[in-house]
Amino acid sequence: MTTAPIARKAAGADPYHWLEARDSDEVLEHLRAENAYLESQLDDLPLREQLFQEIKARIRETDLSLPTPWGDYLYYQRTTAGDEYPRHYRCPRPADGSLTLDENAEQLLLDPNEMAAGGFLSLGAFSISPDQQRLAYSLDTSGEETYRLFVKELASGAISELPFEDCDGSMTWANDSQTLFYGELDDTHRPATLHRFRLGAARSTQVFHEADERFFLSCYRSSSERHLVLLLGSKTTTESWILDADTPEQAFQCLAAREEGHEYYADHGKLDGQWTWLIRSNQSGINFALYSAAPERPRRPDWQELVAHDEHVMLEGVSLAESALVLSLREGGLPVIDVRPQGLAGYRVSLPDAAYSLYVQDSLEFASPVIRLRYEALNRPAQVRELNLADGTQRVLKETPVLGDFAADDYQNQRLWATAPDGTQVPISLVARRDALGQAAPLYLYGYGAYGESLDPWFSHARLSLLDRGVVFAIAHVRGGGELGEAWYRAGKLAHKQNSFSDFIACAEHLIAKGFTSASQLVISGGSAGGLLIGATLNQRPELFAAAIAEVPFVDVLNTMLNPELPLTVTEYDEWGDPNQPQAHARIKGYAPYENVRAQRYPAILAVAGYNDSRVQYWEAAKWVARLRELKTDDNLLLLKTDLEAGHGGMSGRYQAIRDVALEYAFVFKVLGLRAAGR
Repeated sequence: MTTAPIARKAAGADPYHWLEARDSDEVLEHLRAENAYLESQLDDLPLREQLFQEIKARIRETDLSLPTPWGDYLYYQRTTAGDEYPRHYRCPRPADGSLTLDENAEQLLLDPNEMAAGGFLSLGAFSISPDQQRLAYSLDTSGEETYRLFVKELASGAISELPFEDCDGSMTWANDSQTLFYGELDDTHRPATLHRFRLGAARSTQVFHEADERFFLSCYRSSSERHLVLLLGSKTTTESWILDADTPEQAFQCLAAREEGHEYYADHGKLDGQWTWLIRSNQSGINFALYSAAPERPRRPDWQELVAHDEHVMLEGVSLAESALVLSLREGGLPVIDVRPQGLAGYRVSLPDAAYSLYVQDSLEFASPVIRLRYEALNRPAQVRELNLADGTQRVLKETPVLGDFAADDYQNQRLWATAPDGTQVPISLVARRDALGQAAPLYLYGYGAYGESLDPWFSHARLSLLDRGVVFAIAHVRGGGELGEAWYRAGKLAHKQNSFSDFIACAEHLIAKGFTSASQLVISGGSAGGLLIGATLNQRPELFAAAIAEVPFVDVLNTMLNPELPLTVTEYDEWGDPNQPQAHARIKGYAPYENVRAQRYPAILAVAGYNDSRVQYWEAAKWVARLRELKTDDNLLLLKTDLEAGHGGMSGRYQAIRDVALEYAFVFKVLGLRAAGR
């Protein structure tokens, strides 16, 4: 059997720095050797194939998405068995307002299967022009998140590639259907420059350049379709500029000059029948409030408060329709939809599960009397629900099918609370087969805890292969995420980052203490910044776990943050701190997974990296694994998989994604000694 690769060390403070020499023969040879070792250890190919077929059998491979009405057409996607990507179509919109498709009159807009030709493909923008005569789209064919831009004439099928490089993939139409705005990346892979391009012109015009390396730039159309908004945002501060979409050649105007710590987000719609700007801002409190501003006086001194700040409820977002405001709130760790129809009493959307995901999936056309919500839970497949804005009635338009023997009520969905060392109550979402509860069982615990992102529970076809073998699945909603509002996020970043790790450990201990699992049966997992969570937790409490999975893990955080030439480094200072400052340097060094690997026993570990990843460089996982091989004192499995043709999101295509999950589950099965046969 192939032996574990031994990476040579180099002199100096970072002994595995040589692994950062991208494209060198030595590095590629090492990564391929690690991949070969992984295959030799996870050599039960029949098991992986069984899992792949098992997961695939639950998915309706040939399916039709829910059509979206816009203008004269219904837009939708078809998936076909054997194809990696959905095809994009449209057909004429029925006069009766129904969603009935006229397949005889449908038009194929885009076929990513043909464009991918078996390789990597990620579709960025997919933007129909306001007159519905053109499609603007962007493609990443490497995983590096650098895009090529295209415009397709829908009448003739003629496709033009725009002659621009280093694009971020965004494409926003002005109302003339001739002018496009797109973003350009700088040398650190940051969207930093906005360009305007008129079809047929020889070159584009630079509209705006953001010099501050902490800020990203983006552009979007307002809900009313009357304005364009240029948003400049760091992790802590934003600034918005607006432009009439009918006059794209004019200059953007600033709504409110940036002030450190002030975040605000603008949209244009109607209030009491009058056109207005609606602005979600944290100027009066960290959980945000909602303001309005008249179109003729949109700047900050003239903002009028509509919804006051609430220290217990986070105002996460606002969706605008002609007849209602829809507020996306977060209360008690759960998402809530609050609807305020104009001229009618407001109401809240309530749904039944203990822990769930709920958000506005599509506000449809501005004048639409309905919007679409997406709802799912750990035991309940995703539903697209139509909500009548005036009276709050709902109907399920589509539920993601699960083929085979499946009933949601066979699985129990729970919300638990663990106590962190400082007394803070940390929520846990958990699901298991009802007949698996009541005794210690294998348990898969997932975590993230960064950037204020809320890790709301989601349904997974693949996860059923764990649940049906008696494995419990749980999510630790640790501080650093946004599940309990802005204060929850701030309590897990910068000087408080240790709270994320302590919370995760507390959740693991709680699940063991309550008899759900044992240390010998507990698997933990996280990706990207969640990989940092896993790496730091393993250094601090390795005896608590049987296995760990770290996907594209941000584990070399100190060295990365010390190198401003790497993509996105400077923009991350607001999240982790600037290690050029002594206090921040000491703090990051104190928890950085790579620096804190030491001579002790570790559980079995699987690390996954993408060679073309521009967010977390491949070498972070490679260096971490090399250091673990050098210092750990056990013989537990340690595996590194590097996808040599993928980026941050792994390989593209739905079947490849299933094969990646099958490999991960095969690792879990091997470590825990689980049987292959399902129920």
